[in-house]
This record gives sequence, structure tokens and C-alpha cells, in this order.
Amino acid sequence: MVVHLDQRTTDISLYSGHHYNDMCTIPLSKVASVTELSQERMTCMEVWGGNSSTWSSFVVPGLDVWVYSQPFEGDEQGGDVYYVSSCASGRITRMLVGDVSGHGAEASVLSTELRDIMRRNVNYIDQSRVVQSLNTQFEEAATVGRFATAIVATYFAPTRSLTVCAAGHPPPLVYCAASRLWTALSADDSNAYAQSNLPFGILSGQKFQSTKLKLLPGDMFLAYTDSLFEACDSAGEILGAAGMTGIANSLNIDAPRDFVTTLLRRIKDLSPKNLALDDTTVVLVRANTKKVTLKDNALAPFRMLRRLID
Repeated sequence: MVVHLDQRTTDISLYSGHHYNDMCTIPLSKVASVTELSQERMTCMEVWGGNSSTWSSFVVPGLDVWVYSQPFEGDEQGGDVYYVSSCASGRITRMLVGDVSGHGAEASVLSTELRDIMRRNVNYIDQSRVVQSLNTQFEEAATVGRFATAIVATYFAPTRSLTVCAAGHPPPLVYCAASRLWTALSADDSNAYAQSNLPFGILSGQKFQSTKLKLLPGDMFLAYTDSLFEACDSAGEILGAAGMTGIANSLNIDAPRDFVTTLLRRIKDLSPKNLALDDTTVVLVRANTKKVTLKDNALAPFRMLRRLID
């Protein structure tokens, strides 16, 4: 299925990927202003992320990225995992947001393996290898009761294409700058999108369905874990996709970095239990006009060769 925010069509072709490492750690209770958000630098052929506390942002060709994650009860590590990778030239940015069964140290072992999967596939635009590898990894872990819901999204800057696969995960939200509206990605065909993909590790050999978006400058994509989706409104009803969309559309989007913290505070204010009983992770991306540099284009083959040698 192809979803076009601007009603135009586009095709994507096979290509290759990118990676990063520093992170900023700020608990939600201390996120008082955007001045506490740390702007990080993403470099080619690296994978950034993990399962610990972070409040970070960085810029890659075609996208501005904000990542917030806070483990349950302020633990050092949680069951939510998040990774972002960028290819040898910077054309491809891949994101993984997942909720692994178990918390802390239990999830940390699998977190390292998920990073390796992202690293091995950093230079492939086709994310089907990543998705199938994730499912295989959790099939092997299923003997000890491990499975995961997740969103895998791959952005190809030359065509502004974002391919999204959700494995039993809450539906992401998509913002159209032209209409200034958020919608849940599954809103128009929830059966095809939400029900076809089970969590990773549940069904051997599962074929995962994906959705393709085209992001124009200013368009946004929001992925989050189930602590937001399963939060309650003031009447005690679960927010779900409709509730998340309603809250998102009530917030000012002119400063996306403020949007993340305001969204979390708004949900937390609805009920004392909201965001207090599970890990919380949010990844927001906004399409920008940054292009791949001539230098990164020229160095891409050498970076790929070095990876093969290493």
C-alpha cells in the first residue's frame, strides 16, 4: 500500500544504509524546557540507540529526528528499544522503535542483538531483510518467552519515501503540513495494516506487510510505545489511536521539539497512572530540505569497503 500525503506518486529502488553513538540522558521529570534537549551529530555507517534513558535530537539528510525514552520507574535500562541508522552516504535513514517483553537486564541482551541486525543491514534500502531478521531473532528467543512489538521505518532521501512496517505495534501518527492535521496511519485500512502483522517471534516465517509514505518538507511521523497508546483519558477510557490523534491535533506543532514534551505532559496530566507503569518512548521525525553532501557521496564506497574489511 502506498500513502501519499500530497497525493503524488513515487517509486523507490534498491540502495544501501548509515550509524551513530552519543546520547543525552534527561528524565521526563526534568524536561522543563527545550534548552535541555541536546543536539547530537550523526555520522555515516553507525547505529545509534539502545534501551536506556535519553532525550536527544539530530539532523540527517531529509529528516530532523527527536528521540525520547524513559525506562520504567527510572531504571537504568528498560524494555523499550530505539535505534537509528544512516548509510554510507547518508541517503538512507532507518528507525526501529520496539517494546521487548521483559524489563531492564532481561531486555538488554536482546537489545545488543537488535543493534547488530541494524548494523548488518545499514546499507540496504529494502528493509525486508531487517524485518525478517528481527522475526527470526525473536523466534529463537521465544523458547524463553521473548517477543516484541515494533515499528521499522526506512527513509530514502532522494525520493522522500518512508517505508513503514508495524509488527503488532500501536499505529504511528502522520502529520501533513499542507492540511496541518495528524492522522493515525492505520485509519484508512486498519485491517490490512494492523491485523496482518503479528509481533516479532510469534509466527515462524511470517510475511510482514508495509506501508509507503512520501514526506514533503514539514510533514512528520510519530512512533511511540504502548505506554502512550494504553494511557487513559480523564474518563478512564484507553486513549488508543483515536485519543492519541485527538491530543496531537490539539497541540501546537510549530516547534516540533516542544511538541514531544508537551504531548507527554498532556497525557500524564490526564491520569496519575499514565506513563508511570511502563517504559515510555517517542520518536518524532520531520522532513527537511537537507541534502547529501558531495563529500559523503564521494566517501560512501570507501566507507562500505572499510566495513567489509572490518
